Amino acid sequence: MHVEGTILRGPDFTPVEGRVVVADGEIVAIEETETDGDDVICPAFVNAHTHIGDSIAKEAGGGLSLDELVAPPDGLKHRLLRAADREETVAAMARSLRYMESTGTGTFLEFREGGVAGVEALRDALAGAGGAESVGERDIDAVILGREEEAVLEVADGFGASGARDADFDAERNATRTAGKLFGIHAGERDDLDINPAMDLDPDFLVHMVHAGELHLERLADRDTPVVVCPRSNLVTNVGVPPIRELADRTTVALGTDNVMLNSPSMFREMEFAAKLADVSARDVLRMATVNGAEIAGLNRGAIEEGADGKLLVLDGDSDNLAGAEDLVRAIVRRAGEADVKRVVL
Repeated sequence: MHVEGTILRGPDFTPVEGRVVVADGEIVAIEETETDGDDVICPAFVNAHTHIGDSIAKEAGGGLSLDELVAPPDGLKHRLLRAADREETVAAMARSLRYMESTGTGTFLEFREGGVAGVEALRDALAGAGGAESVGERDIDAVILGREEEAVLEVADGFGASGARDADFDAERNATRTAGKLFGIHAGERDDLDINPAMDLDPDFLVHMVHAGELHLERLADRDTPVVVCPRSNLVTNVGVPPIRELADRTTVALGTDNVMLNSPSMFREMEFAAKLADVSARDVLRMATVNGAEIAGLNRGAIEEGADGKLLVLDGDSDNLAGAEDLVRAIVRRAGEADVKRVVL
């Protein structure tokens, strides 16, 4: 299989004309040659932080505080998830998966509520089973970090902790380390009080870091701890906005869309918002949406290179929105959207 057009090649997204050849899910060749057509080929997105379980309750909880919305165990999200029928939850997640695929996301890192049962429900949604038959089996890849019980490590790819103020996660951190799996934790979302305790756990990555101060930034740099930022979510919950430039100056930063209850899981919207909010280049933002998320997850994707996974997003460079773009990377980050998607190769 191959796709042709203007290829955004490598981690710097250098535009070259040619074709990308994919065999058995791997990029086996990038051939620079003249081609017909206006397609633009870039890596499929890696959404580095999601909660898709609350797809059952989009836009619920308007006007509520962060704690009222999502704090365990009795925030609105958790009450709605407990009350939801399993078949309803699986079907709602499957629809969000379909939406993410159609808008160019090839991989997502999910903090999945509900313990072992929650992880298994998401796997059913991915497989098109358990009430999700109407949308079918999905090609999108999930890196699932379970929550609420250490036993999730038997079925999940790691553990996604709510935050150091909610519980002592030393046992879960040690268990993930022993299992060789990922440990991520929310930190610095509401205030800075849980940042140092979260960092003391030596996590594989942190999520949010809205309230990171200079000392926290220095710790990040010293430990090279990656951070996933979710600026649209932070604005919706009225906790502030992350210091994206300062974080990016010190460590690897990736983008996530957070709760489906609060925002659509669209990486186009997250990129545009981040690019217009922060003093960072379009290339840096596109890396946050591709290469950096893959790096956090330990995956060989996010850049169009020989030997990398062949997960690609093909955009119509002659769409009414993108035609005439003088800087393709900037145009993709700041203005591209769902209507510009021509094909997603997963």
